[in-house]
Order: sequence, then structure tokens, then C-alpha cells
Amino acid sequence: MISFILGTTAELIKIAPVYHGIAERGLRPKIWFTAQHVDEVADVLADLKLPEPDVWLVPEEKAHNLESPAQVPGWAAQVLRTAWGRRGELRAALTEDGRPPLVLVHGDTFTTPYGSLIGKRILKARVGHIEAGARSGSILSPLPEELNRKIAAKVVDMHFAPSAREVNNLRNARGVVVDTEANTAIDAMRLAINQPLDVPNLPERFGLATLHRFELVSRADKYREALEILREQSRQMPILYMAGAPEREKIRALGLDHLFDDRFIAQPKMRYLKFLPLVARAEYVVTDSGGLSAECYYLGLPCAVHRERTETPQHLGETVVLTEMRGDKLQNFLDTYQNRRGESWMDKYHPSEIIVNSLAQLGYC
Repeated sequence: MISFILGTTAELIKIAPVYHGIAERGLRPKIWFTAQHVDEVADVLADLKLPEPDVWLVPEEKAHNLESPAQVPGWAAQVLRTAWGRRGELRAALTEDGRPPLVLVHGDTFTTPYGSLIGKRILKARVGHIEAGARSGSILSPLPEELNRKIAAKVVDMHFAPSAREVNNLRNARGVVVDTEANTAIDAMRLAINQPLDVPNLPERFGLATLHRFELVSRADKYREALEILREQSRQMPILYMAGAPEREKIRALGLDHLFDDRFIAQPKMRYLKFLPLVARAEYVVTDSGGLSAECYYLGLPCAVHRERTETPQHLGETVVLTEMRGDKLQNFLDTYQNRRGESWMDKYHPSEIIVNSLAQLGYC
């Protein structure tokens, strides 16, 4: 039996094509949910035709979005308490079909190392890591993602790496390393890219921004600088800034509400199936999201990654650029994005198929 241990909407999105590929082989994988994200989970599950989680590792009635690092220890303790308290039930679920038990984790969230440790130490199962091997080269940037990835790599038995670069990063790792050739995001994108666009009063041409990572938002000077540059740029063409509750609270705390108007437009975050068609319509994207920068790379869409480092330098080039969190580099991108549109890779890669075929060859499905 295969179980996914997941905790965020982004993880649900990126494992959806893997889940469906396993299901097409006649199996019904489990989803055990740690509830790092809660608010949009029901909508994402419905959009991606995924079932409700089989187990909530944080009791559903107590679950709420993690919005600050201070909340992580209490959340982690609850996840481990539930996993330990229900270990007999979870072990039984993993062995109920007679196949070898397998736990799959994804990416670099807090759930990635916790899920790996739960699968390996508490449930005594093999563990596979999807989107494994990414490295920025600095344990502090991005923090905690780089640390999460390194912990998981020490625990898991199977590493599904999205390119030859990540395979090389895992050359000394124990277990099986599989090159999936791309991020499973590209398969999830195919589920969403042609959905109807539903944004009232959408400008004919617009830029799109998402800035939310702790390493940026916690640095008032850098966050203010980025928003002020985007505000000035919006005089030339409207920019939609997709802001969640933590970003909106930070904007209020810093007294930056005045930056937003009918040109620099603050918008609530959107569900994936509604957001991706919006991304595809944008003239360019400014983001600190590794997932969104990968999606822009696959679409050939000009993108500035507003971070000091990236764990996917293989995506960088004319189309996707790293600003190193510098205002002058962000401005340079905004001045030159018209010349940066690249080739679309949407029809070239099928990483989820490689993952499912590998699991079948190893006897798991």
C-alpha cells in the first residue's frame, strides 16, 4: 500500500498527477494530512479530483494554517503525537493489500522531513521523496527549506529527482535515485492551464507578483523596496499582487497600504485551477516561489525570482532570472522582460509517468 504524507496545498497540487497515475493501475493510495495549510484544502481537493484525506495527523477540528515559525513546534508535536498514537492503525493500512508498504513525501516543507521520519521510524516503511535533491548551497537561504530537504535526504530510500543536477546532488545518497526529467508541476499544469479565466475587471495586459517567503517578508527594508519598485512599475502597466493573510498583515504593520491602488492591485490568493490560467495570461511574473518560477520556466514566461539564492539554477537564463533580492536587478528585469519570453516545454516532459513506472518496477504498484 502507498500513502502520501502531505501538509500543504502546493504538495497536493504536485502529487495529484502521481496519485492519479497510481490509481489508474488499480490501486487506491492513502492521503495522510499534516494540515500545514487548511483554508483552501477542500477546494484544491475538489479541483484536482482528489479524495478527502484518509487521516488528519492534526485533528481536523484543531487544524489551522501555519502562519509563523513560532507555531511550528506545537504543530510538529501534534503531528508526532497522532502518528505515534495511531501507529498500529497506520501500519495496518500500509500492509492491507499485501504489497510492500511505501510512504511518499514531497518537496521541502516542514512536512517533508516529518513525514519521512514518521514513515521510516514509526511506521517501519520504505519512504520515497518526490522533487528530491534540490540544493541552494546555503543552509540559511532559503530557510527552512534547504534544511528540510537535507534532513529528508538522510532518511528516505527513493529519491525522485527532477533533473540531472538534482541527481548529481544525490550522488552520495543512500537508496535509489531516479531522474524524472522535470518537476511534477508540469503534469499538474496540464490539468489547469486551459481552465476558464474568472477575474473581474482584469486588465488587458498586466504583470503578476507573489512575494510571501519568510526570508523576504521578515526583512522590512527588502520587502518595502520590492513593493515600491513594483508600485512604480505599475504606472506603465497594471500589476496584480496576489497577497495572502500574512502578507496583508505585514503590509498593514509596515504602513504600506498606500502603495496599492487601481494600478498596483492587491488581490487575494486564488485556487490553483483559477490561478494558473491567470499566470499564463500575464506579461511577466515577479515571485519568490520556487514552484511558480518552475511553472514560468515550463511556460517560457518571463520571471524574476526575488530571492538571494535558488535551489533550481538550471531554470535560470534569459527567461527566468535571479535578482539576489537586489532592487537594481529586479528593476533591470522589469526594464527588459519584453525580450525574455522563451520556449514552452509543456509537451516535452512527463515526470509523473516516470515516477509511477518506477514504482511499478520496484513492486509497489
